[in-house]
Amino acid sequence: MGASLQFEFFNCNLLLKGINSTRLSKKLNITSAVKHSQKQGELSLTISDVADQKKVQKAGKVEHHLWKKRESAGSGQKALNLVRLISGLPNEKESVYRALDKWIAWETEFPLIAAAKALRILRQQRMWKRVIQVAKWMLSKGQGATMATYDTLLLAFDMDKRVDEAETLWNMILHTSTRSVSKRLFSRMISLYDHHHVLEKIVEVFADMEELGVKPDEDTVRRVARAFQFLGQEDKRKLVLQRYQSKWKYVHFNGERARVRRDTE
Repeated sequence: MGASLQFEFFNCNLLLKGINSTRLSKKLNITSAVKHSQKQGELSLTISDVADQKKVQKAGKVEHHLWKKRESAGSGQKALNLVRLISGLPNEKESVYRALDKWIAWETEFPLIAAAKALRILRQQRMWKRVIQVAKWMLSKGQGATMATYDTLLLAFDMDKRVDEAETLWNMILHTSTRSVSKRLFSRMISLYDHHHVLEKIVEVFADMEELGVKPDEDTVRRVARAFQFLGQEDKRKLVLQRYQSKWKYVHFNGERARVRRDTE
């Protein structure tokens, strides 16, 4: 009798342990599942935040790209269209201006960038008459009155042998932009007069240059000195060289470029 009771009590303990083990296992499974779902939620939130961040960054890049694109607005193609439009026209001011007015007829704003690019293309192709026509048309519209446009126009006048028109433009530049005339424009005008052997005008432009405190470059110094020499003013030639010519020059010796001191006469 006592042995049977002990056996039953032993079996009961085993049953209770099994039940407790099952409950503990279920509890552990539930806890693990909850933790797993929390981690998945945190991970999904992290991925979502990263995705949102990327969207914001991407949107910012697209907006910046659109802003840059809007500024150019296909100006290169417009410039090519302008060059093609006027290349085959007769050399008459009225015909060219009429075509140019037609080119901007549907524009809400003057296509200054496209016009400047077209001017550069015409300059590269050495179509000097067209350069002059387009530049004058731009200026007549109150557009492109920059030192770069004036420089291109003066070069075209030089190449097309229109010294009088160049002088008229130069006087206008001096009267309207006295203190902002660049060294480049002074050099361009002296170069023009040098090409056409107008020595007295070289001296005049150089005098304006000195008065405004613009230091000449090496090419301009040589042209001015040569003009004084041809005019028989040797003392002024020497003075210009002493004042403005670089004290150093570069020579090639044994295949290498060497810097040596210049002997001024």
